[in-house]
Amino acid sequence: MKNFKFFRPPALIHKALVATILVASGSVFAQSITMASTTSTEQSGLFGHLMPEFKKASGLDVKVVALGTGQALDMARRGDADVLFVHDQVAEEKFVADGWGVKRYPLMYNDFILIGPKNDPVGTQGKDIVQALQKLSAANGNFISRGDKSGTHAAELRYWKLAGADAAKGSGYKECGCGMGPALNIAASSGAYVLADRGTWLNFKNRADLAILVEGDTKLFNQYGVMVVNPAKHPQVKVQDAQKFVDWVVSPAGQQAIAGYKIGGEQLFFPNAGK
Repeated sequence: MKNFKFFRPPALIHKALVATILVASGSVFAQSITMASTTSTEQSGLFGHLMPEFKKASGLDVKVVALGTGQALDMARRGDADVLFVHDQVAEEKFVADGWGVKRYPLMYNDFILIGPKNDPVGTQGKDIVQALQKLSAANGNFISRGDKSGTHAAELRYWKLAGADAAKGSGYKECGCGMGPALNIAASSGAYVLADRGTWLNFKNRADLAILVEGDTKLFNQYGVMVVNPAKHPQVKVQDAQKFVDWVVSPAGQQAIAGYKIGGEQLFFPNAGK
């Protein structure tokens, strides 16, 4: 019988084999989580500021999928996300009550604002969002709705209902089925009104002739929450790593990072975890 010599793979091949084993065992994948969130937090630039800070603190990467809040909740119900970062409190609480989320944590807030042409042809300017929408309805004013079941869209529909115009928004009302940035672009190009979150507006560059017309109404308060997807529904959820993100973002360090995000010296989001 001939002598058999054990073959030792070259160093590069050996490293590749080790990497393959790590991937197969899930070790590499465990270094990242998937977060379903809103277009407002993404397009405001917050995550570009926040995620590097979390990576330094935890070593974890976060893959953000930016959708409307309703779509983000649906994504989590399908088991395609580990954690949620959204802003429709009623829908979030129902999500947890139905067993899809482990626990909802209040996280931060800013406000909604009504944007429109600087010359304000409908005369909406002021602090009363309900009165502004009543005027838009009566005048058939051009209004761009996101129409995407997002947190902003849900808030807008509540305001139309309070205005008594949920079924009669006027002939100028159009739904784009799009995110906050595209809705603002459409409003800018067509001289229309649009409800926006302040964070996206402050980071929006293509303003054309648009300006803030209604702000300061307490009804325009915009609360964000964060939740881990329930592993009892979807065992593949990376619950420990997802909880690390939640624990960090509601901690003093995470809350300070949120407060530190500014554009032109103006703070975009105000942390309020635990309040």
